[in-house]
Amino acid sequence: MKRLTAKEEEVMGFFWEKGPLFVKQLLEFYPEPRPHFNTLSTIVRGLEEKGYLAHTAFGNTYQYRAAVSKDEFKCGTLKSVISKYFNNSYLGVVSSLVKEEEISIEELKELIKQVEEGK
Repeated sequence: MKRLTAKEEEVMGFFWEKGPLFVKQLLEFYPEPRPHFNTLSTIVRGLEEKGYLAHTAFGNTYQYRAAVSKDEFKCGTLKSVISKYFNNSYLGVVSSLVKEEEISIEELKELIKQVEEGK
């Protein structure tokens, strides 16, 4: 799964939340000053090239829809971070969270329970 820029991730958020959209509709979700139509159109086409969006043609305009779910994106992003920063070690991730006190004993017990139950 190819990485997304912050702007691309922001645009994908609208598709995940709202469903299929035309580029013109995307503009409505931005406060003033809104990005230029061509700027959003370029981002959307880039997302389609990366495989995150697909389109349906309506005459000479396209309605775009998410081709990758938010859950698929989250899992792919997490795997990428674990690979890049923790040498593919999930234990390394959890150890890091424990050291930084970002995860409690109760949460660790719940995690162990989920692993034992195969969830």
